[in-house]
Amino acid sequence: MMDINIKADVAVIGAGPAGLAAAIAAKENGARKVVVIDREAYKGGILPQCIHDGFGLHIFGQQLTGPEYAARFIDMAQEACVEFLMETMVMSIGKNRVITAIGKSGGMIEIQAGTIVLAMGCRERSSGALMLPGERPAGVMTAGTAQRFVNMEGYMPGREVVILGSGDIGLIMARRMTLEGARVKMVLEILPYSGGLTRNIVQCLDDFEIPLKLSHTVVSIHGKKRVEGVTIAKVDDELNPVKGTEEYIACDTLLLSVGLIPENELAKDLDIEMDTITGGAVVDSDMQTSFPGVFACGNALQVHDLVDFVTEEARRAGKAAAQYKEAEKVTVDAVAGDGVRYVAPQKLVRDGKEKKLFFRVKGITKNNYTVARSGGEIIASKKRIRCAPGEMENLTVKDEDIKGDVIVSLEEKEQRKMTCILCPVGCEITTQMQNGKIKSISGNACKRGEKYAQTEIKDPRRTLTTTVRVNGGALPLVSVKSENPLPKNKLFDSMKVIVKTTAKAPVSIGDVVVADILGTGVDIVATSCTDLI
Repeated sequence: MMDINIKADVAVIGAGPAGLAAAIAAKENGARKVVVIDREAYKGGILPQCIHDGFGLHIFGQQLTGPEYAARFIDMAQEACVEFLMETMVMSIGKNRVITAIGKSGGMIEIQAGTIVLAMGCRERSSGALMLPGERPAGVMTAGTAQRFVNMEGYMPGREVVILGSGDIGLIMARRMTLEGARVKMVLEILPYSGGLTRNIVQCLDDFEIPLKLSHTVVSIHGKKRVEGVTIAKVDDELNPVKGTEEYIACDTLLLSVGLIPENELAKDLDIEMDTITGGAVVDSDMQTSFPGVFACGNALQVHDLVDFVTEEARRAGKAAAQYKEAEKVTVDAVAGDGVRYVAPQKLVRDGKEKKLFFRVKGITKNNYTVARSGGEIIASKKRIRCAPGEMENLTVKDEDIKGDVIVSLEEKEQRKMTCILCPVGCEITTQMQNGKIKSISGNACKRGEKYAQTEIKDPRRTLTTTVRVNGGALPLVSVKSENPLPKNKLFDSMKVIVKTTAKAPVSIGDVVVADILGTGVDIVATSCTDLI
């Protein structure tokens, strides 16, 4: 046993599809020594156990299986002379970008990296996260664990199967278990829509007449040594089980496909800024995290539905890691607007290059446009016949079109209805849309209503009224308002600033309490005095 010291231009943590693509891109863009570290004995991450096809259509123009897709990138990595440290566990990353790991020989390994790419992938939510009532018998496992048993180790987890969760892994395992002779009784989904790709519902469930029960969940597991059955029930709009809808289903196996969680313990150790919605790091359009010289990509950044998008994202990270130079960057935020759950990357570097934004919508919609706006103007839009949370969306924006924060939203295809709030009449206004642009406005009783509709579509704003704590006044609070309407998407963030603000008496009506809040150009001004009138 002996300690090993290594110097690398770029160190990549994870040898899955993201890590492989990032390492190859780093070599192609000038990095001399690229080292990939992975705790597994084999390269490819999750891909070797994903024997179904559907990989590579965007990257290679072919429908490949997971092992085939992985093999192509493993070959490219070897041709590029990427070095691998397999069966090596990363223990920590130091503030000076020194990676400490333990190899299979038991010795400590220290890697001094010029830059680091985090590509650790993701893990499945387990039964413990669900807190299902009942014992903990054999036969309850994640869909990914069952996939490994069946596809790599040759074991059948069970014969009478219920699957909880309609993520893609669960859908694919419904088909796989059926083809291996098991009886998949049903797939349950607590939400009113599936979390998987539509094509997987068709080819994995419909083709085999496996029922998908939406708005249903498991409320109890039966059996001590082995699963004997589960009790299922409908859920209401608050996702709570509805009494009287319980049904017992006999089974010997319960597979869980209830979500994926990015692996980010290492990122958290570096105090990297994290996105609470994606579970991954906040990154800019170069895929750099808030820690200089550390980049993130793939499912460690955000859970993807297609490996091709993982590869595309990882290539950007690998290229940026190879070309990294410490310098101040000018960025703007990319934020989620109406109908959109999150956007990544979250920060866009003003460097003259195109930016590709990935995002997911909040619910299933039809005949809409996904739209990116900046400075009140549409800078990108895409017609979408159908959008679903299980399918990742993307838009490409040009740097020269960016005039400020970029807001990504979902808009109706033909028309958008709204109520004018400028006066008590409350006109019901209809805007006819085409290609994300306003073609006509109707229903307004005055010109102000027309202007309101235009603003509401392009850059919705609201006047914010609230209170601020004050020291030394007759009352502990002074009322305030935004001197001009604020962008609607800035209201909650503005409140976070105001809540932390304390004014000092005396304060008079019209005094500025918070200047240029959040860089919006809008002041927060007092609307009452600290002295009682």
